Amino acid sequence: MTPIDISHLQTELSGKNPRVILKKALELFDNIAISFSGAEDVILIDMAVQIRKDISVFSLDTGRLHPETYRFIEKVRKFYNIDIELLTPDRIALDSFVKTKGLFSFYDDGHHECCGIRKVEPLKRKLVTLDAWITGQRKDQSPDTRHDIAEVETDTAFSTAEHALHKFNPLLNWSSEQVWDYIEAYQVPYNELHEKGFISIGCEPCTRAVLPNQHERAGRWWWEDSSKKECGLHAGNIKK
Repeated sequence: MTPIDISHLQTELSGKNPRVILKKALELFDNIAISFSGAEDVILIDMAVQIRKDISVFSLDTGRLHPETYRFIEKVRKFYNIDIELLTPDRIALDSFVKTKGLFSFYDDGHHECCGIRKVEPLKRKLVTLDAWITGQRKDQSPDTRHDIAEVETDTAFSTAEHALHKFNPLLNWSSEQVWDYIEAYQVPYNELHEKGFISIGCEPCTRAVLPNQHERAGRWWWEDSSKKECGLHAGNIKK
């Protein structure tokens, strides 16, 4: 594969429409997949299947998701007639962690260790098999950690010396309002928890509904400082 000039690509895609970014990503990479968990990701699937019917999609099954989220995953699978690969934690590592620290240690010592086992490690196993991945990150989801990301990046968190991984963020500059305008206009499936006041949805113990006018990430890891509200999937967003 021809090496990617990431600086040139960033300039080319800066501020572009999500469909343009997706089309470019799928033109450049055959070995690419969409990371699916939330409303933004289904929009990406909805757009991508119009470009490539055999788009690869994966989702993290942490074992702690809401029942509504599992129903959502199945709804999307059937709606688009696609395979969704479910990534699960390493059983031995998870058993050891739960035996040692219990099921709710994150309330006392932070969420990163639990997320590392349930989310980051399974994701890492998947990403080493890919040349690029597509995410639903938006800048306004978390101004403290996502303000400086670009439409396309070299993934500094998961690239290795032998393997450069690229990450595309087609919805980077969209607002929550634009996301829901698209969902309504194109009748895209969504998680029924959104009807109960949930906006940003993760694992059940670490997610709660938000109050009117609260930021959407206020319902995630609400007991922690806002600058730490990344689980490790996008660790490169956190400035050292």
